[in-house]
Amino acid sequence: MQVINTMLLEMASGNFFYRIERNSENDDIEALILTLNMLAEEIQDTIIHQGFANIDDSILDIVQMSFVLDHRGHILMVNQQACNILSSLYDDFIGQGFECFLTEQSKTIWKSVWKKIKNKGIFDTTINIKFKSKGDLIIPKTAYISTFCEEGSNKSSTLITIIHHSNYKNKLDSDLKKRIIQDKGSDEVGESKTKKPKLRLSFEDIRKIRDGHDIIINNLEKDLPSLKEFALQIGTNEFKLKYGFKELYGTTVHRFLMQERLRKAQMMIQYSDVSLKTIAYMVGFKSMPHFSRTFKKRYDYSPSDLRNNTILENE
Repeated sequence: MQVINTMLLEMASGNFFYRIERNSENDDIEALILTLNMLAEEIQDTIIHQGFANIDDSILDIVQMSFVLDHRGHILMVNQQACNILSSLYDDFIGQGFECFLTEQSKTIWKSVWKKIKNKGIFDTTINIKFKSKGDLIIPKTAYISTFCEEGSNKSSTLITIIHHSNYKNKLDSDLKKRIIQDKGSDEVGESKTKKPKLRLSFEDIRKIRDGHDIIINNLEKDLPSLKEFALQIGTNEFKLKYGFKELYGTTVHRFLMQERLRKAQMMIQYSDVSLKTIAYMVGFKSMPHFSRTFKKRYDYSPSDLRNNTILENE
């Protein structure tokens, strides 16, 4: 149900390229999964089809994800959009095998292709594979694979490009980019013209900040990079990240991270039998005393008090 909820949230935000992995059960949950996958596919196909039906539109082949692999098949480079789609930090990719981000079935396909790459050296092909996001959603894509050798080196590298087909209406794109979020409150008549103009966030700025929000949610156990590095990862600057996050979510980036860590910890204490120390580490705290102090400051009771109360209620 958690994966279904994640899928619905992604569709609500306009992302129709995610899918939920099927299982062998013949029950209501599997029927719901099948329906959601079909709905997402039909909506995505409809959006693409409109580009052919309307002469004012055009189909754009957008590079959605890019990976550069070394001669061992380990990731040397990944683009920003891949981090956002797979809900992972940039450092989570570097040095990892490409297959780590694929479904089990696609891992088998990739291993077969990788053998051919190693045998032929220079190689070009196209394969259909499925990526797996950190939220356990499936992203079926066509991967374009090319190998190349750097000048002065006899070791080949591999470029993997994932293309997403989409169409954008010029007017719609223009209107969306003009949408802004302004400071709360209205300007009074006769206000000084020398007042510093309000910062305006474009639709693209808002999308990037939402991507950052999702990455934080999916990586609570990890240390957040500096705001400057994090802003660069999602494609904006530190000032817009700080300002936009406060406007969209009503708090700072670090305060939001702490709130989400404590919220997740509270849920795990209530509804799981995982030890308090393990929970503390799972939500990003380095020590149990720090976790206990922060938790009590936030909720006015300690983690152990909550766990004991939960146990008594269940008895």
